[in-house]
Amino acid sequence: MATPDAPKSMAAPGLAVKCPSCNAPVGGDLPFCGQCGTRLSQARAGHACLRCGRVNEQGSKFCPACGAAFADTGPQPTSPAPPAAAGSVTPHIALLDRTGQVAQRFALHNAVTTLGRSGAEINFPDDDYLSPLHAQFLYVDGILTVRDLGSKNGTWIYLDEPHKLSDGDLLLLGSQILRFRRLGYPGPRPPEQDQTRRLGSLTPAADIANVAQVRADGSPRDLLTLSPGRAIRIGREQGDWQFPYDSSLSALHAVIRSEDADFVIADAGSRNGIAIAVRGERRVPPNGRLLAGDQMLRAEIG
Repeated sequence: MATPDAPKSMAAPGLAVKCPSCNAPVGGDLPFCGQCGTRLSQARAGHACLRCGRVNEQGSKFCPACGAAFADTGPQPTSPAPPAAAGSVTPHIALLDRTGQVAQRFALHNAVTTLGRSGAEINFPDDDYLSPLHAQFLYVDGILTVRDLGSKNGTWIYLDEPHKLSDGDLLLLGSQILRFRRLGYPGPRPPEQDQTRRLGSLTPAADIANVAQVRADGSPRDLLTLSPGRAIRIGREQGDWQFPYDSSLSALHAVIRSEDADFVIADAGSRNGIAIAVRGERRVPPNGRLLAGDQMLRAEIG
């Protein structure tokens, strides 16, 4: 009696492979390793049919098990995955000591961070020049801005380029607070009742603005007038306006120059720079310096 043949597999055997995990030989179309259970579909050489799962020899155009065309069912080429987005860098506000070195850093973890003497996220309780809630930092879409919260002494940001002055701007040069005011162009003087003309100094242009030194109570002290075509130099030892008693001013600190009907202030290579009081919100540049109360700060962004 003839011995019956062993039943034949309905599908031709696939290529023999080795398990990438345990290196055990695995034949046929088994999708998993019998020794360790690792899925083998990614390890097999050749095409893996997406319709029936059979692994076929490299170069095959059709699956011999189900007839699917590899051009239609094989793995499609994919573009390289985009690199993972870099985690956003947390900005910091650095507290600088008298030598300009970093004494402490404060991370701005939230979109809004307040600074003040008490009740703020960043507190300096011993600084009597700070208001309880003095200023607010806002960090949105990689941009840092600062807003003064109606403080008594203002929030100051140091200029990194020449600045066109606007009416009411407050400037800090050394220990001098100066206020810029626009006066406008004077109209013709009305004649006297008896039609007598008045004498006056001959001037090259009308005074259309001024800069005043501001006392602690807000009142003006010394005042310098500005006119088109006139440049004013300010310093401790040099210039048109000198403050020899202010050691924090450089010998020649700043220049206010006329540009058409506007006036621009520019640093003259000073040691301590020029700061402007924040009105509303003002963007803080990377590594920009700020002064709030008696605290010198620096923005660290990116």
